[in-house]
Order: sequence, then C-alpha cells, then structure tokens
Amino acid sequence: MSKLNVLFIDGENFLHKINDALRNSKSTEEKSDIAHIKLNQLIENVANDIKIDKKIFYAARLHEHSESKEKSKELIKLQRQLKTNLEKQGFEFIIAGNVRAQKVFADHKSSIVFREKGVDVRIAVDLVSMACDGNLGMAILCSSDSDLQPAVAEVRKRDIEIIYLGFEKNPNKGLIYTTNRTILFRNSEIIKALIKVDSNNLKKD
Repeated sequence: MSKLNVLFIDGENFLHKINDALRNSKSTEEKSDIAHIKLNQLIENVANDIKIDKKIFYAARLHEHSESKEKSKELIKLQRQLKTNLEKQGFEFIIAGNVRAQKVFADHKSSIVFREKGVDVRIAVDLVSMACDGNLGMAILCSSDSDLQPAVAEVRKRDIEIIYLGFEKNPNKGLIYTTNRTILFRNSEIIKALIKVDSNNLKKD
C-alpha cells in the first residue's frame, strides 16, 4: 500500500481561529458565511507545494441545551451546512468527541459557554495508528492544541515529516518547535476564502 500525505484538521479549533480572524478584519460591509468556506482554496494558497492525498476534518458532536436552545440549534445547523460543503470539496468529515453547554459564573452573573472534548484524542489516535500501520507518508496538522505534542513526537520517531498548519495570530509555539515545518494562514487569506453574504442573505462568490 502506498503511503499517503494526510491533512488532519481540528475542526473546533479551526472554527475558533476563523472567527478570530473575522473579528480582526476591518471589513464590516458584508457578513461572512463560515459554513461555505472555500477550504481547498485556502489550503492551496499556503501549501501549494504539498501534495495532499487525504483530507480529514474532525468535528465534535453537538447537543441541544435546555437553557440555550436557539444557540444550540444555530450551531447544529452550521455544522450540517459545513459538513455538506466540505464533503463536496473532498474532505472526510469525522464526528469525534462532544460539544456541551456549561453554565459558568463570573461577576455574580451566569452565562452559557460551549466546551469541546475528545477531538484531540481522536486526532492523536489516528496520527499514531496510521504511522504505526505504515500508511502515513506525511502529516499536515491543522490544530493549535498542545495536547497533540506527544502524538507528534511519537510519529516523528518513525521518520515521518509533520507540518504544523497554523494561524498568524497566536500560533502554538510548542507545535512550531515539535513539528518539522510551520505554515501559517494570514487573516487576509482567510477572508478571501469565505463566501460573502449580502444584506439580503444572498450568497455570492
């Protein structure tokens, strides 16, 4: 069996970083539609010298929360649209772990926050198992989760190159040090890869 160059994307971390880029964007005339992101275009812009044979996007299972039903439904709808979009672009969309709403208290006020658990574990398991099975030629890791460093180290023991695909704002220094090479998305590249939505909510390229 030939070895594959595999892209591993930590979906929850990725979406968080995309939202950070949008918040830092100076353009407020149009609203960006994350569910319809041109992810292939974004990756090719920064990694056009890398042949990627397999692309995996890992997302956490969402649950409806009684105290945040509308927000929960909104997130579930976004994930469904994103899944459809990415599968059309050739990505394997894997549900791993869970996102649950939790009530937190600060300054005598309560609020609901959403926390993801388990995606990093699945990515680590897949990284190491593919390496041990001899199926992995190169790993391109798009995640800023420091918990993945032990898995990265284990894979590199087998002389497999790992590229850290991160973001220009607050890249993970540990993964920069642990991996063979670092490629960072610029905010401007992220904005260009998003399909805009006009004031009438009509999508346009």
